[in-house]
Amino acid sequence: MKPFVYLASQSPRRRQLLEQLGVAHELLLPDAEEDAESLEAVLTREAPLAYVQRVTQLKLDAALQRRKRRGLPAAPVLCSDTTVALGRTILGKPVDAADAVRILSALSGKTHRVLTAVAMGTDRQRQQAVSVSRVTFAPMGLAQIQAYVTTGEPMGKAGAYGVQGRAAAHISHISGSYSGIMGLPMFETNQLLRAFGLGL
Repeated sequence: MKPFVYLASQSPRRRQLLEQLGVAHELLLPDAEEDAESLEAVLTREAPLAYVQRVTQLKLDAALQRRKRRGLPAAPVLCSDTTVALGRTILGKPVDAADAVRILSALSGKTHRVLTAVAMGTDRQRQQAVSVSRVTFAPMGLAQIQAYVTTGEPMGKAGAYGVQGRAAAHISHISGSYSGIMGLPMFETNQLLRAFGLGL
């Protein structure tokens, strides 16, 4: 039988990466009345690693409750969260175009970390792993940043960019997991799947 999991993520990139591992999955997305965004609120002086691990566990808690509430068949639930950090500063999803310009201006010419936590769980077992990568942006002028922001690509993405999109034209160096930067680190995800008897 093919491995089967519930994927509690709206990201098409995570679906694509999970498909690459050959894992059959169904989306387990929040109901309209669930306040999924509030789970991503940053606590005062919270370090990026502590933040991404905590948020992923909260997402897993919510998704496991959702599965029970809907009376769906038992299967492991997979959740993930990606955080971009410049030093100890967490750079979340931009609220608007001006915020995207501000975030990208901060990243220009610097190296930042991309932390992606993955959690998998059932009612009786849960496991978590974290992938940490480093991404270096070449210096970007304001006109270049604004041109990228007008594509709309930065919206809804941590750090206001997608590594698999047009931002790649400004990335001079990557160290770590490319799939982790995209939002679902393949190696760590497969380790979790194996812990549940589902991995390659």
